[in-house]
Amino acid sequence: MNKLRQKLESHAFPTLAAMMEGYAHAAVDTAKGEYRQTLDYSADSINVLDEVVVLVSETVDIDLDFESRLWGSYLGEVIRSRYAGMWEMTQYPGGQVAVPAVEIRGSRLFPLMKVYRRLTNGEEEDLRTFYNMVTERLGNPAQVN
Repeated sequence: MNKLRQKLESHAFPTLAAMMEGYAHAAVDTAKGEYRQTLDYSADSINVLDEVVVLVSETVDIDLDFESRLWGSYLGEVIRSRYAGMWEMTQYPGGQVAVPAVEIRGSRLFPLMKVYRRLTNGEEEDLRTFYNMVTERLGNPAQVN
């Protein structure tokens, strides 16, 4: 995974959105190549994402920062695209630094932080439950013309 981190971090992404999209694509490739799982940006893929993140959490010497960014960007892209949201850097509640967040109709979601908590706290931070809560609160997806 070190080579992937180096590759992604050395790439000059023009915007935060482009960076998150790039990391999400890398997550898709990693899921397929290393875990033989398919992430297809659908709502159903959140179940697969959660299974992959559980496998990642069992890794010795896990790089929490990178893994949270990799898998969290995928989670964020699924939500962002479903609800026509936008990536922004904003302060995490109670935190001291700005982190990527998805802004949707005035709500801010922190998918990278959610994946971080899933990696560190276990099943009480289940990604499926989080995704279901988000879709319940936000309602119908954005209509694409």
